[in-house]
Amino acid sequence: MIAKVFEDKKSLSIAAARRAADLLRAAIAKNGGARIVAATGVSQLDFLDALAKQSGIDWRRVEMFHLDEYIGLTITHPASFRKYLLENFIRKAGITKYHLLDADPERDPHEIARRAGAELNAAPIDIAFVGIGENGHLAFNDPPADFKTEEPYLIVNLDEACRRQQVGEGWFAGMAEVPMQAISMSVRQILKGKVILAIVPESRKAQAVKSCFEGEVRPEAPASILRTHPATTVYLDKNSASHLSSAALSSLAAGA
Repeated sequence: MIAKVFEDKKSLSIAAARRAADLLRAAIAKNGGARIVAATGVSQLDFLDALAKQSGIDWRRVEMFHLDEYIGLTITHPASFRKYLLENFIRKAGITKYHLLDADPERDPHEIARRAGAELNAAPIDIAFVGIGENGHLAFNDPPADFKTEEPYLIVNLDEACRRQQVGEGWFAGMAEVPMQAISMSVRQILKGKVILAIVPESRKAQAVKSCFEGEVRPEAPASILRTHPATTVYLDKNSASHLSSAALSSLAAGA
């Protein structure tokens, strides 16, 4: 794993989008198509917008998978990640093949997870785009995360810090509205991506960045597992990197 630090969120997002576009064009040229995983959240908006505008990508040859979704929200709810992806990425880019986690109130989340997992494992994932939560979560794998299960998707309980972040980002009016559970891609499944790009801007992520990228790789800091992946690049800005020691920054920049 290597980390790159940029001046601000905008420059970080553009750099990550250009790298993602290079990888997509290469995968399409080599294999005739590309399979990706996309993250959501406020921190990903600039990146997804920049990626959708990159030239020379035949988006009809890109197959997209959903990283996580709340259980019990309809697609019309403002916090629905399906709604987010459709509005902020899928329609902007022109992606025609995508798999969304339709975790509507009347549907069985275990069956949704099973079917999505079967589709996901039909072929390798070329690139996974991920973020890191304020509590260090990777997807909705809150601490302590399950580093062992090979199940592609899990039903997870959302901890208080995770739910509080969703209120802070403006998706819900209060904690009582935030679902208690979600469907999440597992940690081990995320690590199966050939390349992982983690887009992590903003000062509110600084403590999580420090917890995950200094000290030991451990379930209590879920995104620390990215350090074990040989083709991960973490994109930070000066705000999100502000708590890292100079030694940690040098080590991460060198890919150590």
